[in-house]
Amino acid sequence: MKKQKRFIFRTTLLLLFAIAIVYAIYQSYTEDDSQMITEGDQAPDFTLKTLDGETVQLSDYKGQGVFLNFWATYCPPCKEEMPYMESQYQKFKDKGVQILAVDVAEPKVTVERFVTKYELSFPIPMDTNEGVMNAYGVGPIPVTFLINEKGVVEDRITAGLSEEDIHAYMKQIQPDSYKE
Repeated sequence: MKKQKRFIFRTTLLLLFAIAIVYAIYQSYTEDDSQMITEGDQAPDFTLKTLDGETVQLSDYKGQGVFLNFWATYCPPCKEEMPYMESQYQKFKDKGVQILAVDVAEPKVTVERFVTKYELSFPIPMDTNEGVMNAYGVGPIPVTFLINEKGVVEDRITAGLSEEDIHAYMKQIQPDSYKE
């Protein structure tokens, strides 16, 4: 009888311990929601090295709209939207709208192959330690932030985008001084 009581006590204690661990892990993933950047927030400035080794700082784009996309090569919706982003980049790059496609923590060689395959010409900042991703409160990717010429987030999109969507969003953040 004592063995059975000891077994029940130990099992209950082990179960409570497991529940506490699961709860702590869950809390660590959901606490960051208060830091999530959304519509109306000032876009946090950042400095990253691009795939080409150049330094990119968000504040350098003040006065232009910025289509800020967080992505990775293993993400199916990211693969689908990249050619659309390239097409729209060619149409808007001289009209006051820039694309920054931030790769999240992948090896340089993997990203280089992807960029070559899809013939991408817009800047690809490398967020190797996920610091920028965390500053923006990005969870699952792709996530796109539409940042206006004043550096304010106009929208946060948490889905893959069609070419029509990208065109409309880039038109939305195009500064008035560039509109026809």
